[in-house]
Amino acid sequence: MVPIRLVAATANPHKLAEIAQVLGEAFELLPRPADLGEVVEDGETLLDNARLKAVAACTTSGAAAVADDTGLEVDALGGAPGVHSARFAGEHATYTDNVERLLSALVGIDPGRRTARFRTVALVRHPDGSEVYATGTVEGRIAEHARGEGGFGYDPVFIPVEGDGRTFAEMGDEKHALSHRGRAFRSLELKLARGPVGEGA
Repeated sequence: MVPIRLVAATANPHKLAEIAQVLGEAFELLPRPADLGEVVEDGETLLDNARLKAVAACTTSGAAAVADDTGLEVDALGGAPGVHSARFAGEHATYTDNVERLLSALVGIDPGRRTARFRTVALVRHPDGSEVYATGTVEGRIAEHARGEGGFGYDPVFIPVEGDGRTFAEMGDEKHALSHRGRAFRSLELKLARGPVGEGA
């Protein structure tokens, strides 16, 4: 079986590794085009931002491209940081900066009110303008302190309800079975395997 080739819109090595691991051998993930400049992610939703990145990579490469966008929605913060998760602590914030700002915002919040969810939208854009996308969500809560050395982003403080009390950063590769990104890309894989389609939720 010839693998489906997809150009990656992200240059984030952590995301690339996770996507490649989830998609497996049925797909060949090609690197982000070297001449693709920074994509301004100014969409109002995760789907908007995933589309912006996929369209840019598809237009630059002339090939089908895949992109995703992820948001952490914390109930005690009214759903923030949401679509602004990557820039929660500022435009050039590091993972540590974002986690520290999140924990600071939740100081004094009772453990029972620290509920949250990760949501990912993964989208493939084809040169003919057609696209297919899928969403993955995982419910959880925010830990009071960062724990674990694995993962990236908010993984050290996110405890999935379907897990055993560990944060995503403490799980290692076990994370993929539960994670929002894993769910989104497994769903996307099923849709792509069905053949060419237009837009789809």
